[in-house]
Amino acid sequence: MTDEPTVVAVVVTHRPRPELVTPLLEALAAQCAHVVVVDNGSSAQAVADLRASGARLGVDVVALASNEGIAHAQNVGIARARELDADWVLLSDQDSLPAADMVEQLLAGARRATARGDRVAAVGPVSSDTRSSTEQMVYVSRRWGPRRARPDEVHDGLVDAAFLIASGCLIEAAALDEVGGMNADWFIDHVDLEWGLRARRAGYGLYAVTDAHLDHELGDRLTKLPGRAQEVHVHSPVRTYYLTRNTVLLIRSGLMSRAWSVGYVVWLAKYVAFNSLLAAPRRRRIPLMVRGLRDGLRGRVGPLR
Repeated sequence: MTDEPTVVAVVVTHRPRPELVTPLLEALAAQCAHVVVVDNGSSAQAVADLRASGARLGVDVVALASNEGIAHAQNVGIARARELDADWVLLSDQDSLPAADMVEQLLAGARRATARGDRVAAVGPVSSDTRSSTEQMVYVSRRWGPRRARPDEVHDGLVDAAFLIASGCLIEAAALDEVGGMNADWFIDHVDLEWGLRARRAGYGLYAVTDAHLDHELGDRLTKLPGRAQEVHVHSPVRTYYLTRNTVLLIRSGLMSRAWSVGYVVWLAKYVAFNSLLAAPRRRRIPLMVRGLRDGLRGRVGPLR
């Protein structure tokens, strides 16, 4: 009988690219007791390809009839993971690739945090964007909200994180009982941040494990702006609706301090300005952001109709 905890990976897919998903599933199958794929309304051929890979690797594939949002799909996968007696649930996007020892390092980090008396909700890796030589996505708390950690803060050990990016996030199953699942009403964007804020409010900690590594593509592309060292992630026009709406919902949620709320108002103003002036196609983005602002202020949730 082993004392090793049971880790079940949950991968959410939507129109997956086999050349990316197959290596991901192989890497997760080698590190986790079970892998569950929840597909969000992809074509019949894409689902058939997933099932073929799943049969070879022992992966469960749950195919949803339509795209119901990443949060709902994560909750479906989490429920299946609980049926498989998961002690820990590892979330993953389809465009990620974990290091061969990522899960081992995450569990070791969780044990270190627990040993020093912390209540651990989740641990996550140091995520790097494969399209950039400088991207390192670890977010820590600052006065005005979450900010990227400085390189000197991401050293050997644990980093107290403001929140954890969903892909690569290893969640303790027991914490889900108290914190709850992902907010399916938000569909996509800021879902991981909102869950992390609920976890912190419940007295849990979130930690980036600096020995755990994940390659992850965030956004559709990266761009550089004059006078700004950090690259900007550019999303599709439809995502500007969700990011705008959910930022407003986040500000109104009561989960953040006043300073963080002010910080996100400033962030949203910059985001709207960038997408209105510099990100093509502007004529598509601007109406979607206006609608996102309106729906956020009115408290409208769910998918864009």
